[in-house]
Amino acid sequence: MDVAEFREYCLSKPGATEGTPFGPNVLVFKVGGKMFGLAALDEVPATVNLKCDPELALDLRDRYEQVRPGYHMNKKHWNTVEIEGGIPDVELRKMIDHSYELVIYRLPKPKIKAEAQSGRNSTAARRARC
Repeated sequence: MDVAEFREYCLSKPGATEGTPFGPNVLVFKVGGKMFGLAALDEVPATVNLKCDPELALDLRDRYEQVRPGYHMNKKHWNTVEIEGGIPDVELRKMIDHSYELVIYRLPKPKIKAEAQSGRNSTAARRARC
């Protein structure tokens, strides 16, 4: 997965938005006004930051050398991931999904419903309707 594919996948999430609040070299992906991903455009190899459950974060860091504690983030809740470093795309998509879902589950219920009404049938959208 490269940065363009990462960007495309993040923006495919219901209610996802993109911005550059930290300058033109860092793409920030949000849902409901809360960050779920960041992509450093000037890093080689390409890296992204993703929110993660603390126990899963430790497991991923043990499993993949390309996963480290979040750079400039709360290292307990964020991972920095080399996306072109050999982690299978399916695993990277799971990490993005997990990050997105952690954020959307903490949104107030009216905001979750608004984010989920994009017409996509995602896991987060299904859970929001329950």
